[in-house]
Amino acid sequence: MSIIEIFKGFALLGAQWVMWLLLLISVVSLAIVIERLIYFWGQSEDVDAIIGEVRQRLGQSDIEGLQAWLLQRQGPAVAVALAALDSLSRGVAAVGEAASSARVRQRQKLEKHLAYLGTFGNTAPFIGLLGTVIGIVSAFHELSLSTTGGAATVMDAISEALVATAMGLLVAIPAVATYNAFHRRIKMLLGDADAVVHTILSLSHGETDAPTPRRDS
Repeated sequence: MSIIEIFKGFALLGAQWVMWLLLLISVVSLAIVIERLIYFWGQSEDVDAIIGEVRQRLGQSDIEGLQAWLLQRQGPAVAVALAALDSLSRGVAAVGEAASSARVRQRQKLEKHLAYLGTFGNTAPFIGLLGTVIGIVSAFHELSLSTTGGAATVMDAISEALVATAMGLLVAIPAVATYNAFHRRIKMLLGDADAVVHTILSLSHGETDAPTPRRDS
């Protein structure tokens, strides 16, 4: 049996499984979007208020008071600032390294599950296209066995097969859009964290040559 016959036999099994797969992907994508929306909602923070508090408290050398104030809040900027303050007694170099480490950990938390969302968005159109190809192969096979259906039978079968491509696009477009939106939000949150750390470094014993936390592209 040739490889063409093997694929033809596979195609004749039908494309229903493709539609079910796309439905499953859409459900998982929706679950990820909802989970991330809830998570990001809890990471909202007023970076201007944080920077203002940092300037005021560090200007008064009230490190413990600043830490207590930050512990009542949450978000990447808060977590990175607390890591930097914990290392403040070891010098500005230690502050920069601690902030970089905390930033990486926060980025990992923010990007949780987003790789799946990006993969679904990139692959769903191709899965839908596979369903369409399978449907078209099946349609022409049925035409070859039919003596009465004619072109009408083929057109009806092809129109049904194209539904798989449309389904794939309907799954992919929201997944890609939300994936990009989440990454823009991550960039903003980590940028806020960088701004807070730079403020801490600028107020640390008057040092101006302190290393700064590494930025991700």
